Amino acid sequence: MSAAPIHREVFAAAQTGDRAALEVLLVRLRPDIRRYARFQCHRSSVIDDVVQEAMIVVYRRIGTVRNLDTLGVWLSRVVARLCALPALMLMRGIEELGSVDQSAYFARMPVDELRIDLSRALESLPPQHREIILLRDFEELTISEIASRLDLTREATKSRLHRARLLVREYLMPAGIGQGHV
Repeated sequence: MSAAPIHREVFAAAQTGDRAALEVLLVRLRPDIRRYARFQCHRSSVIDDVVQEAMIVVYRRIGTVRNLDTLGVWLSRVVARLCALPALMLMRGIEELGSVDQSAYFARMPVDELRIDLSRALESLPPQHREIILLRDFEELTISEIASRLDLTREATKSRLHRARLLVREYLMPAGIGQGHV
């Protein structure tokens, strides 16, 4: 896995929270994380962010890795998720895709292009719909928290959020893909 070998003792100590061992582990893993990010992220503009986030995940979650032999696979999965995270985070707010055509369309779209389209879709929304999507999908508030903040009932909050997500989906979907599957 690594150009700089990681000794089992360092790995074991890092798993128990030993700061010095964690530092050694992070320094040795950084080149691998960067290599995985270069391979898995579509755009070079996100590589540094992914490397930084992956380092934080390693720092916080190294104790959950079963053993040193599985570290490379675990790390590769962490990086893959982080590379996909911007699109996944934004797509989560679009609810379930209505058809296989819609799923395939978004799966083929480059992450950076999807980000731009999602930004434009959010900008196109009326203020009350934009606000509810931002509260739910970016601030990750619960329906009850949003309802309280906006002085709405839970039902009205759910309805407005559903309508806002439909508007985003309509903006993002080219004509003819998945029509009639809402």
